[in-house]
Amino acid sequence: MTNLHLNNDWIESLQDELTSDSFKLILKKVDLERKGFIIFPKNELVFYAFNKTPLSKVKVVILGQDPYHGENQAHGLSFSVPNG
Repeated sequence: MTNLHLNNDWIESLQDELTSDSFKLILKKVDLERKGFIIFPKNELVFYAFNKTPLSKVKVVILGQDPYHGENQAHGLSFSVPNG
C-alpha cells in the first residue's frame, strides 16, 4: 500500500498522520497481510471515498464497520457495493 491513491488536498490535510510512525507501521502490516491473504477493498480503492469528495465539500463523515466478505463487493464506500 505504498501508493496511497489519495488526492493532493487530502494528502496536504492529513500530512502529519500520513507521515507518522504509527501510520507507517499500519501500512507495513497491511502490505504484509496482502501477501498472504485477500484483503478488501483492493489497494487502489482504500481511499476511494476521499477521492470522490474534495475535502472542501465534506460536511459530515459517517464511518461504517461492517466488513465485506466477497470479491467485488468492497470498493471504498461504506454501506455500498458496485453495480452488477
